[in-house]
Amino acid sequence: MISRKVPCRTWLSRISRRPEACLFSSVPPQPVPPLANTLQGYLSALEPLLPPDEISHTRRMVQEFGRRGGLGPKLQEGLEKRARVTKNWIADWWVQRAYLESRQPLPVHSSPAISLPRRDYNDWKSQLVFASKLIAAVLDFKAKIKMGQLPVEYMRGKPLCMELYPLLFSSCRIPGPKHDYVAHYGRSRRSPTHITVVRNYQFFQLEVYNSDGSRMTESQIHAQLLRIRSQSWKTDKEPMGILTSEHRHTWGEAYNRLLKDKLNKESVRLIESGLFSVCLDSPVMRISDEKYVHDAAQILHGGGTFSNSGNRWFDKTLQFVVGEDGSWGLLYEQATAEGPPVAALLHHILEYCEKPDPKRAPIVPLPMPKKLYFHIDREIKWDIEQAKQNLDILINDLDVNVFNFKIFGKDLPKSYNMSPNSFIQIALQLVYYKVHSEVCPTCDIASQRMFRGGRTEFIRSPTNQSLKFILAFNDASIGVRLAVINGHGIDLHLLGLKLQAIEEGLSIPKIFMDTAYGLATHWKLRTGQIPANTDSVMCFGPLVPDGYAVCYNPQADHFHFSITAFNCCEETNAEMFARTLKETLCELQELLQPAV
Repeated sequence: MISRKVPCRTWLSRISRRPEACLFSSVPPQPVPPLANTLQGYLSALEPLLPPDEISHTRRMVQEFGRRGGLGPKLQEGLEKRARVTKNWIADWWVQRAYLESRQPLPVHSSPAISLPRRDYNDWKSQLVFASKLIAAVLDFKAKIKMGQLPVEYMRGKPLCMELYPLLFSSCRIPGPKHDYVAHYGRSRRSPTHITVVRNYQFFQLEVYNSDGSRMTESQIHAQLLRIRSQSWKTDKEPMGILTSEHRHTWGEAYNRLLKDKLNKESVRLIESGLFSVCLDSPVMRISDEKYVHDAAQILHGGGTFSNSGNRWFDKTLQFVVGEDGSWGLLYEQATAEGPPVAALLHHILEYCEKPDPKRAPIVPLPMPKKLYFHIDREIKWDIEQAKQNLDILINDLDVNVFNFKIFGKDLPKSYNMSPNSFIQIALQLVYYKVHSEVCPTCDIASQRMFRGGRTEFIRSPTNQSLKFILAFNDASIGVRLAVINGHGIDLHLLGLKLQAIEEGLSIPKIFMDTAYGLATHWKLRTGQIPANTDSVMCFGPLVPDGYAVCYNPQADHFHFSITAFNCCEETNAEMFARTLKETLCELQELLQPAV
């Protein structure tokens, strides 16, 4: 029997907007969850994954950690003290550990791509017209943030923290030897007034404000894009942007060599400090007849070194991609940007693009867009060649399967008072079990923006209830989701306890050295729901070599799915997972609507 739950809609529809003038709403601090609850939740999460003897061993270890007078309560006290003296006790630690300390390349492994519905054109002239409209739309969105006109968002009647919005612009991730950091150039006294436009691997600084401070009109921007096109007929021999696709340590070393030259340093700083980047992609040969696969892959990594990958600066927080074939989308860097603010931005762009150009272009001479030059010595040239090889290997290793499931959409589970998100999550668990004959650690993402400075937390699957469903049929995941949204997830708290021990100069507690903890955080199934009400496709790579990443976009009468896996792993197969998912969704429909 299927349990009946309250419907849970997409991010955009779950989040309501109220027209308060203030951007920064009053939100409470993020709570430190009770230690006992987190430890019990951790054991519950392990039960579907481990045999009874291993669970017993881990339970004893957890009980020792959490006992009165033990190490757990001591660290809990430290976290509660930290919560009293910081804006958010875990957000900075989370960003550092989840993103900035990762040494994996940003394309595929980290930065999500969102491919939007194709525009109705197939030539470079229309490409530049649409790119002008898009740039004007993003500048309009930024103006609303600056003027305090962006409505405060609410979820379940509670205001959400809006602090991320201004940080989306003029920000960039900077590589480092052991960890990266994020530079926020918009905080300086003279905020940047330019964007970066990339075409044929060549970077241009484009001022987008007039001398009186007014935003350039669409026709002004279009005139400037025509100038950029006239200066970039041929593809640059050395695609500098490819360097940013490297392993972070490798890129960090190349970055330091690059910046020793004054010309290079100036060009790099202009790219990093730009409000955002616009990548004008050239037409490419399709690897697949399926346009969804082609578009998602192009946005995600550029298609390789013989395609448009040199048109990217993967460290940039916001990169809008506009192709000559009508494809377009956004690639965003997660240390600063995340789903709901990006969704709000894209929603604004789509609405803006339906309106005519609201302004007439003033008759004033425009400065020539500035082409950015680089001095490339033998070492940098070698760095570029290595990066090209490594990126092509990574792209060829990624198996991407994108499809539109048209038999039914989110209206089906909603008609049974079920959460569409929970319905899909349970389906994915069942698919994994069918393909691999086991359940696996699975993470979905929940926003923590109900709290000051909050970012994201993992929603864990499977639970014991979902394991029983896999063997029978039941849905009990929505309770876990609500607990996480309300600040009572277990993963941020466990991370905090571990880092608090390090902060106090203590040895890492035994529960974090236990093989069970390693298993519980080896996310073989990474999932994400695209926060959009349009036929958009989100795509990113798996978190682990033997895992999958599944993104889904639930619409009323259909679902969009993107599934990725690595070809180097013999156990995983994106095509098989996709085929089994289609079969499983049909089986669930039959279970809900049995034939008379």
